[in-house]
Amino acid sequence: MNKEDLRRYSGAWNDHDIDKIMSFMTQDCVFETGGGTEKLGTRFEGYEAVRERFIEVWTEIPDVQFVDGFHFVEGDTGCSEWTIVGTIKAGKKVELGGCDIFTFVGGKI
Repeated sequence: MNKEDLRRYSGAWNDHDIDKIMSFMTQDCVFETGGGTEKLGTRFEGYEAVRERFIEVWTEIPDVQFVDGFHFVEGDTGCSEWTIVGTIKAGKKVELGGCDIFTFVGGKI
């Protein structure tokens, strides 16, 4: 994986293209988020669980876009810094900065 791959991954998010997003993921991928009901966030393990969670993002924020992306890759580790913008289902606009940290295995996340 390289910075261009992370740009394409981010672009797939903005296109709301779940198949393209998941083409970057390993079958045993893990997604950990700071939000959720667990004390330290929520962990989604495995391809299908991660896929379902990613789809839920579009349900929660149907017009979500990741903007101002900055991507970094060093060896088997990568980072994407971003700002999400969109409108939650209740009609409230959101803008939130964050980052994803990736571990790469065999050219995938």
